[in-house]
Amino acid sequence: MWEKLFDHMLRTIMQTGSFEMTMPSGVRRSYGDGSGVTVRAHIHDIATLRKILISPEIGLGEAYMEGNLSIEGDDIRGLLSVIVANVGQDHSTGWQKFLANWRKFKRRALQYNPVGTAQRNVAHHYDLSGELYNLFLDSDRQYSCAYFRAPGDSLEDAQKGKKTHIASKLLIEPGMRVLDIGCGWGGMGLTLARDFGARVVGVTLSEEQHKVARSRAEAESLSDMVEFRLMDYRNVNETFDRIVSVGMFEHVGAPHYNEYFQHVRDRMTEDGIALIHSIGRSTPPGTTSPWILKYIFPGGYIPSISEVMQAVENQNLWPTDIEIWRLHYAETLRHWYDRFMANIEQVKSLYDERFCRMWRFYLAAAEMTFRHNRQFVFQLQLSRRQDAVPLTRDYLYGMNRQT
Repeated sequence: MWEKLFDHMLRTIMQTGSFEMTMPSGVRRSYGDGSGVTVRAHIHDIATLRKILISPEIGLGEAYMEGNLSIEGDDIRGLLSVIVANVGQDHSTGWQKFLANWRKFKRRALQYNPVGTAQRNVAHHYDLSGELYNLFLDSDRQYSCAYFRAPGDSLEDAQKGKKTHIASKLLIEPGMRVLDIGCGWGGMGLTLARDFGARVVGVTLSEEQHKVARSRAEAESLSDMVEFRLMDYRNVNETFDRIVSVGMFEHVGAPHYNEYFQHVRDRMTEDGIALIHSIGRSTPPGTTSPWILKYIFPGGYIPSISEVMQAVENQNLWPTDIEIWRLHYAETLRHWYDRFMANIEQVKSLYDERFCRMWRFYLAAAEMTFRHNRQFVFQLQLSRRQDAVPLTRDYLYGMNRQT
């Protein structure tokens, strides 16, 4: 019975590409239209098959983590590519639609992130071993989408390009006070201080990130220019000429969007500028993968542009520029995955085989979602005044731009 139900699910979902599944009984079945390279997988027991049927996203991720799902050539990127491409075409069973609607019903509770909860959620991911992130990020530890100006750009160059692009949008001048919300390991704040003469306050809820950021500032003799604080952005009370937030908005949660943008407005001077860099979705508001919530980013959520802009409008802010980056994050994740795999033995020495498989699944699934399932990165430039920034984008690409 379970194999018949599983076969029905796959025939409903897998309508393009070429996919072969070997069932626990040993029966091999083919799915898709036969196009592309064939991906072959094997589920080893009925219990695993049943878990995937009941909760497809959690079941699939856990099956790979536990080794109960094997793939020919261990090609997790190939498997997730064909699955996500089909899921992105909205082929789903009635049960999957029910699960999606149930998650939508619960989404406000799942995204409720008051101060204490937000700190626990951040610690789950960002307080892992610092050595882990050194094994796959660039040397500046930029854990967000890079900006590839040309297909052959290295990850280092693309991350530098991202920071330069953001600094240009902020119209930074020496001596300006900048608030960096979700400062990570300090790379953005240090860049704005070192290369543009800004005075930066960076805030993070991660103890590990805070420790590393402060150490970096001291090592570069920038402690008088950059102050890193271990605190929630909602507890900052000063005003700033500029506000920047890169890769943090995904952790805010929809119930807190009005609160977030009210804080951005209140912390800006009258002629201030803010730049919010975040992942977004080109669909109506939705939900987060339950596997991602459980294992990677508890409390995380990718917003639609519509729900972000509603909160911006509610706080009487001017959206002075909205820029969409499409495949840049897919390319960033491809670099991260390759570096992670090149250092897989060192990752195993830090954690274990299960952790390695979990992170392989996470990095590959994220890449394929950006390639096939309507996710992108947006940069939202905001101000309190209509004329706070130039009326065209020429200032971003002029000859005087710092690189």
